[in-house]
Amino acid sequence: MGHARKKYVFIAAVLLGLTAALGAAAQDRRTAGQLLVASESMGDPRFRETVIYMLEHDAKGALGLVVNRPLGRVPVAALMTRLGLDAEQARGEIALIQGGPVDPGRGFILHSTDVMDENSEVLSPGVAMGTSADVLRLIGRGEGPDYSLFAFGYAGWGPGQLDGELARADWFVTAAGPDMVFAKDPSLTWRRAVQGRGVDL
Repeated sequence: MGHARKKYVFIAAVLLGLTAALGAAAQDRRTAGQLLVASESMGDPRFRETVIYMLEHDAKGALGLVVNRPLGRVPVAALMTRLGLDAEQARGEIALIQGGPVDPGRGFILHSTDVMDENSEVLSPGVAMGTSADVLRLIGRGEGPDYSLFAFGYAGWGPGQLDGELARADWFVTAAGPDMVFAKDPSLTWRRAVQGRGVDL
């Protein structure tokens, strides 16, 4: 009887461990496709009052793009030329943002889902990522999505790092509506997110 009881205790412990592991995995993924918003107590000056659209969050780490650090608007033709693309017939402008401190030479395109090329990937309702230059070519021809932005660099975290920062309340998570990701005035995005959480500034 004692032997059987030990066996049941062992099985229960294994199940509890599995449940905890699955819970941790779900927690790891919960920020992907949402906005990570710096709390008022954020101590890192690089991320003070930042709003980050999260692309990935799993056991290997996390990655996202700051969406409220605008660099201005530039002609699509100039951006395409910089990227080594044919810009002969390109027109219009695109918003540039400082996506984060990591690898500032790397570019990302976020866009609304009203126009998708075959390589675009929907990340959350109304928000997609262009994974090839095709969406930039569409924008240059005036046939692209209504809203788009080009981010230089990204914000990245190692395994468990973001989870620790969330536990310290350095950040909070909120829904990533297109009106926040592609805000007309990104300088107001952080304040809007904090006020939407019900915090007085």
